[in-house]
Amino acid sequence: MTGLLFLIPVALGLGLLGLATFFWALRSGQFEDPDGAAARILIDEDAP
Repeated sequence: MTGLLFLIPVALGLGLLGLATFFWALRSGQFEDPDGAAARILIDEDAP
């Protein structure tokens, strides 16, 4: 029972940390252009 008193707050804290990290990545523009990098690799810029 004492293990649950320790593990439940730790799990909630890690969940909130993950949620905060997701919102930080969303706000900093990490998900702005998910298809752009996949299409950019197919463009050959070295061709004369």
